[in-house]
Parts: sequence; C-alpha cells; structure tokens
Amino acid sequence: MKNKSLVSIGVAAALAMSVASTSATAASSVKLKLPVWFGTHLTGLGSSPLYFRDTLNSISRGLINVKVYEPGKLVPNKEILESVSKGQVNAGWSTPGYNTGVLGTKAAIFSAVPFGPDAPEFMAWVYYGNGRTLWQKLYDDAGYNVHAIPCSIIAPETSGWFSNPINGPEDLNGLRMRFFGLGALVMEKLGVSTSLLSAKEIFPALEKGAIDATEFSMPAIDKLLGFYKILKHNYYPGWHQPSTMFDLLINKDVWNGMDAQQQAQVEISCRATMLDGMALGEAIQSQYMKINEEKGVTNHYWSQEMLDLFKAKWNEIVAEETAKDAGFATIYDDLTAFRADYAIWNKWAFMPRPGTVRVYE
Repeated sequence: MKNKSLVSIGVAAALAMSVASTSATAASSVKLKLPVWFGTHLTGLGSSPLYFRDTLNSISRGLINVKVYEPGKLVPNKEILESVSKGQVNAGWSTPGYNTGVLGTKAAIFSAVPFGPDAPEFMAWVYYGNGRTLWQKLYDDAGYNVHAIPCSIIAPETSGWFSNPINGPEDLNGLRMRFFGLGALVMEKLGVSTSLLSAKEIFPALEKGAIDATEFSMPAIDKLLGFYKILKHNYYPGWHQPSTMFDLLINKDVWNGMDAQQQAQVEISCRATMLDGMALGEAIQSQYMKINEEKGVTNHYWSQEMLDLFKAKWNEIVAEETAKDAGFATIYDDLTAFRADYAIWNKWAFMPRPGTVRVYE
C-alpha cells in the first residue's frame, strides 16, 4: 500500500506539472517595451523601473519580458502617454502630474498633493479607498486607451534650492524657479515664475542664469544632479510633495490580451516596486544630506509663518480649481473625505517625529 501511495503521489505531481507546463505554453509571451521618464541612474527615482523589470521578468518565467528604454531613446518623454494609447509603444513609465496639459490640473492629485498624504496614507487611499478607480477614470474620461497601474512611490522631496536664505515671501517674489505639479501653482501666487524643466535641463539652466532656484526630488537625487555646486540653501519640509506616486501605463488592448496570470504578475510586480521605492527612498537620504552639508549646503526648515502662507495659498488653489473643474472637485473631495477618517487614526496611533509639523484636517 505504501508503494502504491507513493506511485499515486508521483503520478499526481507529474500531472500537475504537465498542466502547469501546458498552461504556460498556451499563454502568449508578452514583450513590454518600456520608455521611462527619468534616467535609471537616479537611484530611488529612475531606478524603480529597473526593479520592476527585474521582478516581473523573474516571476513571469518568460511569459512577460520587459525592456527599459532610457528617456528619449524610444519616444520623447512628453509623448509617452499618447504613444502608449495609440499602440506605438505598448507601455510607458510616468506620473500623471507630467500630463496636466492633456488631462487637466486634477491629474496632478495622483502624483503629489501639497500638504497632502505621506506615503502610507497615499497608498491607503489608492489601494483601499477610491483612489485607484478614480485614477483609471482620469485616463478613460480623457479618451486614452491605457490601463494605469500605480507602480512606485518616493519619500518626501525637499521644497527648494536657493542662492540666498528665504526669510519671508518678499524673497520669493520675482524668482524664476523650476517647480513641479500643484506646488507650482502655489509658488506662482507668491510671485515666482515657474517652469517644468526635465532633470537634465535644470543644471544647465542654473549655470546660464535662466532660472534662479529649483526643486526636483529627494536629497539623494538632487546630489546626483549637482545642485549643491551652485545653490547653497536647501529648504525642508517638502510641503508640496510629501510623497509622489508614479504609474505604469500599458496599452489597454495589450493589457486585455494578457491572461489572468500575466495581469496578476504585473500587478504584483508593481506592488513590490511600490514597497521598494518607499523603503529605498527612506533609507538613503540622510547620508546625502550629510554630503551636501560637507559641500557647503545649509539645510533650512521653513518657519511656521511660511508654512502657513504656503497652506493658505494652496487652499486658494483648491477653491479655484474646484470651482472650474468638476473632475478636480470629485477627486479632491474623495481624497479629503478619506483623509478626514484617516486623521483619527493618524492623530492617535503615531508618535510625532522630532522637528516635524503635523497638520490635522
């Protein structure tokens, strides 16, 4: 009986392997050509697509093969969304905030929100609130044939590099500054002329005097871009980007052509990349802050007066955008409602970090 049982187990295992093998053979292999917005040398920002690639290529065992293309090598950055939608490329890596020209200001809510959620809260809304549904609806309503998957998140950014200390709003008035997303609208209310330059354009613009100041990302990224060589005053906290999300765009026809296993592998790889992006970003910043200080950079924490001013101007932006765009109102109101509930947990559950300012709605 014992030998018969072993034989039976062996036969069952062989049949299971045969079924799995047949299933894998039946599924069509998918090759994702993935142009990315940020250079993959930018650790903690551009490196996330590489982590996604390696994870998905590994777990899919040949069912999906991802090839990453550096910025501009396959399609221009600003054409990624359009190219994926039309099927000129079948995938792309970006963030909605870079496509506000075609999606509207509301798109930037899915990238980063001034005085908004940090990474855990942002992910809670996206995955277990209505964030993910509203994110996809953004593209659908605009007529884009893409399936959007939240696929990475980074730690708070610094909120600006300046030549001189900023002691009050008068020191901002008249500055020309590279600035991203919804925070740029706040700075413009304070007399700052903003422009959205790419990573490779910022340093040359500073050298030539085309801009006076900049923000871009976390200390580790900013160090790689060399801002410390020209600007010696770096301001915190990143009120404009407490956390920033990025999405993987897949042509919807390609996505619908994948089987359930392949779709699950993509989703799982994005969630793993999300976790890695958050953990890596949190792990490496302090060493680069020390390096910047050694290079003569002074780190500043905004005064409460300046933070209150930024918040007041942000509230004005919200009122204006809500009045003119029902879509903005729908998304922002949903996030606000989620945050109101989360604030109860946030207030009672977490110890305040030394030197931080917590804002409860």
